Parts: sequence; C-alpha cells; structure tokens
Amino acid sequence: MTRLQTPPEGISQEALAGLVTEAVQQTLMQHGVLLDAQALVSASVLAGSVAAALPFLPPAQRHAIDSLKADWTVLISEFFRTVPDRIASGNPMLSDQASGRAPPGAGRLQNIAERAAGLQSMLLEDWAGEVAGSTYLEEKLRIPRSTLHRWQRRGEVVALRKGGRKHVFPLAQFVDGRPVLGISDVLSAIANPRLAWFWLTRPAPELNGRVPIEMLRDDMVADVVHAARAVS
Repeated sequence: MTRLQTPPEGISQEALAGLVTEAVQQTLMQHGVLLDAQALVSASVLAGSVAAALPFLPPAQRHAIDSLKADWTVLISEFFRTVPDRIASGNPMLSDQASGRAPPGAGRLQNIAERAAGLQSMLLEDWAGEVAGSTYLEEKLRIPRSTLHRWQRRGEVVALRKGGRKHVFPLAQFVDGRPVLGISDVLSAIANPRLAWFWLTRPAPELNGRVPIEMLRDDMVADVVHAARAVS
C-alpha cells in the first residue's frame, strides 16, 4: 500500500494525520501541557504524522514495527538529534518540516495556544481572580458538593486544578448559586479549563474588547459562544 492509497475506512493519510494532530493538541492542552505555541503545534503534528503513516505501510513493515521491543522514547530522541544536521544538508525529506508546513487542522488551535504560552508559570491567584473550593461554595452559596461535582463532570462549570488533585472554582462564573448560561458552551469550544477561564476574563478582540464573562452575566450568551468557537 503506497502513500497515495487509502485504507478500507476511506480516509487519506493526509486527512488522518490532520485528525490525529488536532486530537493530540487538544489532549496536551486539556492536561495542562502548555508548551509555547510553536512547540505545541510541532508536537501535535509529529504525533499525527507518525500515527497516520502506520496504516499505510505494507503488512510486513507494520509487523516488523509491532515486533520491535526497543525503547521508543530513546529511538525518537535519537532521531530528533539528527534532524538539524539533515536540514542543514538540504535533505528533501525534511523540507516541509523545515518550512513549517503542517497537516490540515494543525493551525486551528495555534492562536489560542499563543494566549496560553505564559499560563503554566503563573500562580492561579495572579490571573484567575477570586476562587473557592467546594466547602466554601457549599457554606456561602449553598451549592451542594454533589451538585458541584455533577456540574464539573458534565462540563457545566469551570474547575481549575490547584496543587495535586484539588480543584477550585472561580466565583465570577456563579449567579444566584448557579453557573451562568453559556459556560458549558465555552468549555465545549475551549476544552482546557484554565485557558477557557483565561479567555473568559480578559478583553476579547473577537468581542470588540469586551470581557466574555461579563457578557455572560448580562445574558449575552450567543455572542460569547460564537466568539469562543471562532478562537478555538
């Protein structure tokens, strides 16, 4: 099977690479692996390219790879140590990588990744505003823990990881003891809660400089959701 052939599912290698690239990028962001924007895109593109290449290899080659018991991390690290020399020597196999090309979908999250570049090193209190744990919310806002955790599981409330497994909840998202309408839609568009809250609490160029969370509190849900989908 060659590069130009398609597997039984009827998807091309290029399209498959784009899908995997986007999935890997979303996963890295969801788990707080906030690299700089270019590194995030590059890591996702590489993972997508590798995963998409395997189904298009002849069976004998796939079997040989499956039977390889080597340390993949070591092999991949060794490969990348040779890449600068190959680029310098004008290796045509690396020309697309050197020029920054990526499969379809690779750049879809780049703009929002650029906004996240500094979040990893910032203290939560420095950028998220007032936050509180489940005990405070139960005592002060009368939100039962079971209800809060249900909202969290369903993606209806922004929960920010602090420390190990502890989560805190930004207070600005609550009105009358409930998350404002539109939070779940924003989290669907921007899957990383830290990045979603960062976007919600900053003036958004997509909204003519208005702050999305303030607009949600004013029931301007449609405009905010549309903007969130645009930036993601």
